[in-house]
Amino acid sequence: MEFTKWQGCGNDFVLIDGRKQEPDDYASFAVKVCDRHYGVGADGILVVLPSERADFRMRIFNADGSEAEMCGNGIRCFARYLYEYGLTNKTEFPVETGAGILVPRIILTHGQITGVCVDMGEPHLMGEEIPVCGHDGEMVIDQPIDVGGKTYRMTGVSMGNPHCVVFVEDAETFPIGELGTQFEHHEMFPRKTNTEFVEVRDRGHVRMRVWERGAAITLACGTGACATAVASALNRKTDRKIEVELDGGRLLVEWAENNHVFMTGPAEMVFAGRLAD
Repeated sequence: MEFTKWQGCGNDFVLIDGRKQEPDDYASFAVKVCDRHYGVGADGILVVLPSERADFRMRIFNADGSEAEMCGNGIRCFARYLYEYGLTNKTEFPVETGAGILVPRIILTHGQITGVCVDMGEPHLMGEEIPVCGHDGEMVIDQPIDVGGKTYRMTGVSMGNPHCVVFVEDAETFPIGELGTQFEHHEMFPRKTNTEFVEVRDRGHVRMRVWERGAAITLACGTGACATAVASALNRKTDRKIEVELDGGRLLVEWAENNHVFMTGPAEMVFAGRLAD
């Protein structure tokens, strides 16, 4: 089976064209391929499929085999693959995802691809939409959550997938490896959650580290960066357009006046190969 390996800010993916070749079981395939010792190694797999609602459909499976609704870094890689490999000649096109129809735009500078901007749609802020137990009919802003014997303050945002944004004094030293899984599996989150630990540097710049649902600590999370921008604005900690500094790079995120979130960042192919049968 042929594949390409991609990364966006260090968040890496194995991409396959499911219109030509499909594994018998995506979950077990993802676990095997994403293994960094015995497989290709990745945070997840991206699958190109046909769509009746958009130009293409994207499915995402995490390293543990679970299927994700969306992935911000993944859709940038997905879009660049489609354009680079000639599957489309459009620089802007709709993609069907588990979070709805999203529209990536290839950024060309003097004929060279310099990044991808994605209209990530509108954030969902009501408790039942994220979902967060006990908060139906209300937004989940600066609410208490008890983890590891300590009370933290969290803001819930869905970008088609659930996020718990926690503001911390020092993102570099926060014990994400110890507490990340406890946030992910907390009883407040019936579908588990991605968790962003965010240090505000100034009105236009935050430092974010992430524990991703189904993938643990990753170098970046695009939907997490979007959720962070929304949560930062809701808590009046930053402006609505900010730079999000992640372990693997930087993303520019804007929560525009039309309520859509726009994310701009890199997408790079690492290598191409063929999996043994």
